[in-house]
Amino acid sequence: MENTTFTNIAIIDKEEVVNLKFPSEPVVVDPSKKDQLMTELHRATSLGNLSKHKVNIIFEDNEGVKKVNTTIWAITEKSVLLKKGVFLPIHRIRSVDLL
Repeated sequence: MENTTFTNIAIIDKEEVVNLKFPSEPVVVDPSKKDQLMTELHRATSLGNLSKHKVNIIFEDNEGVKKVNTTIWAITEKSVLLKKGVFLPIHRIRSVDLL
């Protein structure tokens, strides 16, 4: 997905995601951008499963924009599954950088 620049991004470890609170409102509302995001998430999942390839995921919790560098293992209807059973809600993901 396009490399979007955000200010004040907090870089966190994937283990910290479980402690975050996520509002119910989506951060990407444009249908074409949602489609593009899903395409990138599926590609990142394939790369993660085939070669343990890590990606940067830019997302937003109730406190602001954050970034996590991790491998995506699976995608459900509403979440992405990271290592160690950590789920991140898709509706709060802004972008995925495949590095």
